[in-house]
Amino acid sequence: MSDERRRVLVIEDDHDLARAIADLLVDEGFSVEQRYDGQSGYEAARSGNFDVIVLDVMLPKRNGFSVCLDLRSAGVQTPLLMLTAKDGELDEVEGLDVGADDFLHKPFERSILIARIHALLRRQALGRPQHLIVGSVSLDPLHRQVMSSERNVTLTPREFALLEYLMSNAGESLAKSEILLAVWGSEFDGDPNIVEVYIGYLRRKIDLAGTPSIIHTVRGVGYSAHEP
Repeated sequence: MSDERRRVLVIEDDHDLARAIADLLVDEGFSVEQRYDGQSGYEAARSGNFDVIVLDVMLPKRNGFSVCLDLRSAGVQTPLLMLTAKDGELDEVEGLDVGADDFLHKPFERSILIARIHALLRRQALGRPQHLIVGSVSLDPLHRQVMSSERNVTLTPREFALLEYLMSNAGESLAKSEILLAVWGSEFDGDPNIVEVYIGYLRRKIDLAGTPSIIHTVRGVGYSAHEP
């Protein structure tokens, strides 16, 4: 039966907090491994078959941003929950840019941690399609590759997440609030106009001069991805 338990890797240098998180997860039926610095955490995440990674930002040897970025670059797509200081808004922005799936600010309620982990597992269980294609743009979620009019396009993790969300819901009119929640997460409390800024980034990267964009502004609502 133990082989059926979901495996969580906790990378946290505060031993008391790491132990508390591990005890909580074990009580919830998870199997837990712990690492106390960024380098050993990275190596464990690369070699282990984990269902979720809980990763602190401030770690010895290498920080959580570096760990997350290198894991994503290496093709490790394990759902990743990043822990940061209570006032770490800038931490959250950077963490999402390097590929974190969700954020939790310290200190946090135990029930919130468990809820976030279960939400990541549900999202992972839905799976991702092999390719998304809208007009001349194709997106490969597994290998994190984008092509537009047969040319490779390099996107930041946040830009990629935004384009993936738009293309996954192709043909639908998506409110800015929906996009903000899906791509930036429920903890984001910055300027909601960040959506417009990133839409602009995407258009400049995937659109060819003189050709219509697959990303359309829906007046009074938000945005939609569909063929020109």
